[in-house]
Formats: sequence, C-alpha cells, structure tokens
Amino acid sequence: MRATASQSPQGDAVNPPIGRVPVTDLHPLVDHGRRPAKAVVNESFLVSATVFREGQDAVAAGVVLADPDGRTGALTPMRELAPGSDRWGATVTPTGEGRWTFTVEAWSDPLATWRRHARIKVRAGIDTELVLEEGALLHERAAKAVPKAKGRRETVLGAADALRDRSRPPAARLAAAVAPRVTEVLDRHPLRDLLTVSDPAPLLVERRRALFGSWYEFFPRSEGARTAPGKRPVSGTFRTAAERLPAIAAMGFDVVYLPPVHPIGRTYRKGPDNTLSAGPHDVGVPWAIGSPEGGHDAVHPDLGTLDDFDAFVHRARELRLEVALDFALQCSPDHPWVAEHPEWFHHRSDGTIAHAENPPKKYQDIYPIAFDRDMDGLVRETVRLLRFWMTRGVRIFRVDNPHTKPVVFWERVITEVNASDPDVIFLAEAFTRPAMMRTLAAVGFQQSYTYFTWRNSKRELTEYLTELAGGESAAVMRPNLFVNTPDILHEYLQRGGRPAFEVRAVLAATLSPSWGVYSGYELCENTALRRGSEEYLRSEKYELRPRDWEAAERAGRSIAPLITTLNRIRRRSPALQQLRDLHFHHTDQDAVIAYSKTAAGPGGSNTVLVVVNLDPHHTQESTVSLDMPQLGLGWHESAPVRDELTGETYHWGRANYVRLEPGRAPAHVFTLLRPSSPIGGSPTR
Repeated sequence: MRATASQSPQGDAVNPPIGRVPVTDLHPLVDHGRRPAKAVVNESFLVSATVFREGQDAVAAGVVLADPDGRTGALTPMRELAPGSDRWGATVTPTGEGRWTFTVEAWSDPLATWRRHARIKVRAGIDTELVLEEGALLHERAAKAVPKAKGRRETVLGAADALRDRSRPPAARLAAAVAPRVTEVLDRHPLRDLLTVSDPAPLLVERRRALFGSWYEFFPRSEGARTAPGKRPVSGTFRTAAERLPAIAAMGFDVVYLPPVHPIGRTYRKGPDNTLSAGPHDVGVPWAIGSPEGGHDAVHPDLGTLDDFDAFVHRARELRLEVALDFALQCSPDHPWVAEHPEWFHHRSDGTIAHAENPPKKYQDIYPIAFDRDMDGLVRETVRLLRFWMTRGVRIFRVDNPHTKPVVFWERVITEVNASDPDVIFLAEAFTRPAMMRTLAAVGFQQSYTYFTWRNSKRELTEYLTELAGGESAAVMRPNLFVNTPDILHEYLQRGGRPAFEVRAVLAATLSPSWGVYSGYELCENTALRRGSEEYLRSEKYELRPRDWEAAERAGRSIAPLITTLNRIRRRSPALQQLRDLHFHHTDQDAVIAYSKTAAGPGGSNTVLVVVNLDPHHTQESTVSLDMPQLGLGWHESAPVRDELTGETYHWGRANYVRLEPGRAPAHVFTLLRPSSPIGGSPTR
C-alpha cells in the first residue's frame, strides 16, 4: 500500500502499511506480485479487491491502468460484487502490448454516507436543517474538483443551493440533491476522503495470438510421401507439404504446427509401432534429433533445404497462416552435442549416457539433457537456436515436455527472448501436475496443453473448464485444447466413431479461445495400437502416413466441413475469442451440457450459447434451464437464438427442450439475437 498523508508510513515489504481505507486481496496477483498477470490486447478482465473501513461510513473504489510508458488512464469505478461482501470489482481493457500496471484506489465516500443518513433523517424529521446544510457543504466541496465543461460544476453547485432553499419542503430539497443528473456527475468526479492507493500490480499484455487461434498439426514428411510394400518409402518434402497449406487455411486455421524437422539419428532408431528393430528403410522418430547431418539448427535432408523451409514459411504467410515449430530439447545418440558437450548429459556408473525413460516406457533413441553442470551454456545455446528459427520466420514454438526441465531454465530463456521479441509465443506441452503447469505459465509460457483430452463427462468438463476460465490459474495460464495428438487417441474417440469426433471438436472450439487438431482427426482416424492403449496403430511418429484427402472428401468420410464452420463461427464471435467469461447452465440429463460465453463486440454485446450431446451413441433429450440474468435477460424474457451450425432460428426462454442426435445434430451453437416479448418460458420454433 502506498502511504498517503492519512496513512502511517510504517511498514516493510513483508508487512506493508494497511492503508487508512484497507485494500486487500488484490486480484489478479501472481506470486504476490513478483510476476505479472497476463492479458492480450483489448482483452477485458476483472480486477477485484477487498475494500472496507471501520464503522458505517460508505467506501468506494476504482481501478487505474498505466501503460508501459507510465501514462495512466481514467479511473474505472468499481462496484461491490455482492452486497455486504466488501469485495469490489471492475472490468478493464488494456489497449496495447507491453508491461502495464494496475492499481486500486479506495476512499471514504462522504456523499454516499450523507445520502443514506439524509434520507432517513428527513423522512423522520430528525435534525433536518442540520443534515441539509451538511449536504450543501459537501456538494460545495465536491464541486471544486468537478470540471466546468458542459455545466457539470454548476449542476453540483445547484444541488447545494437547492439544499439551502427553505422556501421548499425538506423532501423536495433532498430530492433535488440526489437527482440522477447530480449523482451522474459526482459518480464521474467523486469526492474522495482518506484516499488509499494500492501498490502497482504488474500486468503483461501480449499479442492476441497468445490467447486466440486455431492450430493444425501435421508431419511434412507424410504429405506427398510414397509408400509401397517391399519398396523404399519416399518422404514428402517442404515443397510437397506446402501443397497442403491451402486446404488447412480453407478450414479456417490460424497456426500450422510442425513436429521436429531436424535430422533423425540412426542409433537405436525405432521401427513401426515403436519396435526396437528398425529396418534399413525405416524413417525413425522426429523427436530423436541429431545425426552427422546436423542438430537442432538443421533440417532433415529428406525434407529439403533451409531455403525450402523458408519457402514453406513464406507460402504459409501468404495464406495468413503462422508456422509453429516444435522445440524438443533432447538428442539422438548421434547428435553433434554428444561429442562436443558430454557435460550436457547424464552418465551412468558404467560410463554410458542414460537414455530417456518414463517407466515402463523406454526411449533408447533419445538422450535427455542434464542441466545443472552447465546451465549458462545451455541457456545460451537454446536462445541461439530459437533466434536461428526466428530469423527464418518462426514466431511460435511448441515446447516438448518442458516439465522435465528446470523451471528456472525456461524462465531465463523465455525472458531473454521476449525481452527483444515480445511477439514470440511459447506453448508448453506439459501434461503434468497442476502446480508445474501453472508455474511454467507464470515464468513465461504463453499457452499450455491441458487435461481436456481426459475430461469427457459433464461433471469433468464443468469442473475443469470452470477452473481454467475462472480459477486462480486464469490470470497466467492460457489453455490450448487439442482434441488429439500423435501420442493421444483417447478411448472416447476410439469407441465413439465419427459422432465422438464431432462432439469433441465442438467442445474444444467453443470452450477455449485456442484449440488444435492433429492431422487425420478430420478423417476420424481412431484405430488404436491395442486395447487399452492411447497410441495410434501405424503411428505417424514412426512411419510415413500419406493420406488421400480428396478421396476421403468425395466419400463423405471427412468432418472438415464441420471444422470449417466452427472456425468461421469463432472468427466472427468475440465471445469465443476470450477465456474468462464462461458460464454453465443446468440441464436435466447428464449426457447434455450447456454453457454460454459473452463478450463485447463491434456491434455490441455478443453472446454464444452452446448445447452438446456428450453421448456419441444415443439420441438425448433434455430441458436446458438458462440462467437468464447471466445472458443479460430477465427471468421471464425470451430471445431469438440462431443456430450457427444450421442457420435455423428459435425462440428460447428460461426452460427449453432439446433433442440431439449423434451424427445428425450433436450440438447447437447459438448466437443470442435481440430480445423479444416474454413467452412464459415455453420454447417455440
């Protein structure tokens, strides 16, 4: 708390002065303010604090944003979030990138206190003239801080004159002082006694892609590849992979993410389906990085040259796609680092280098890095590698398994990169403990993978997404909901067929501002390696997987049209481009989930209401009971809603019947239109 003339200057960093009007429990505050909370440009978020004072006198509060140059904006008035809670909040919106701060200002509100007392005393005839004169003096004092423009000061002084006008009844004099035109001016220019200002809280504002985007992952080596039994497979190249980019862009994706494109080692190379005995023509795992042809700053010769990579990035940019590159800080036994920097690896008692393990899994083709012998050297080399790819047009990195490396390492690396290049985005592929995931976000990662793949029931989804969107982690951790990955084919997709793929796409695309798919999802590929496994059969991690996209579309086997529609809805719906305003509504069937998101848009408030049948096998009927005030409507109002998936319009009120059939109409994605007359809660079409 900053000391003011009315505060005690005593205090220290551990026990700061409490302030004459206490301001406590500021939110969002990350690690007690040691690290910044996060937002993106034009993202609105709630600032809240507990504000109170002794006795019965009224208090008020407001938020002030300061931009990276220290320029402060106007005071945004706060409101008490629940009567009697002492919890105050206001929504603010930073308008540019950089390191901002926000402060909460709190004060005793003598005019609000006077209004409350005056209404009681004038009605009861107690000390009438005294209380009206006290009000006149307060209005005269307040008028000194009110601008003269538009007659505002005269309005406040006129209230003081009215309070002293004994030719009128006391009630009329009071009514003139509390008239809307007077209180409106004083709300904008409050009289503030005992002003207390919180310490500035840090806020990092990043570009919008850090929050909002649709990701598509694919292996360049599979696009244009040729395989035939008994013949040497022919890898696709950056040039052939670029031919897939127009189709990815046409589906509405913003980011195309490539697994590692570097040379692959031959020592302990894995064969198809993770076998330990690779044949002479097996292509190996892209995450086993490094060979005599080079390491992390080289491309696999089968894919082409660095110039070919540059051409791929250029073509993506022409299609308004950003390229995200996998950054996996690990090595094949053949990586140049093994000979050049033996101190960067774990050595066993017999002198051999330890390969990666996640018992019972073993990764004999990968050496993990040992960080504590030369942390400085590893930071320098990592930053060098990232900058190498940044100069080639890569501004997004999907970081493989960051939770298996020291957090302090990532903090140093990301801080150094973002200090000069704040537009560079890091996505943490960390399916791990919540504390680690949150801390990785706090130290710099702009996005994170989540447990979404393993949250499939209504209860699981409601609890987890409420935590992601409104819990403590929402101040720093931005979820990217991938529906599948090369490593994860969930049982729900294995057993649910095409309807399951449709359901999960709708959920991911509407629950989070960032979502992603791994290539083949649109074809509903769902054959597992074995029962109980989440690995794909003939996994693309171990072999080339060319796909005949055109034949699949002609045969109607692709859900690309649905994905395209979802991405189109996302791009024109501000509500789906933000994380924090997510509200779940009651349904009377566990297999049906309903939720809404609301945000301000160019044409006013935008509300999207989603209802999904989570059962991929059976038609479900349910009553959806809407929290009408959450939608900006009265309990007895109704409003037209347009289903963006079908174009049909309905009228919905408080209680609404739905029938959702897998494969035909698994979900509604409604846009709330203008309100209409009440219909008694009975839905009509």
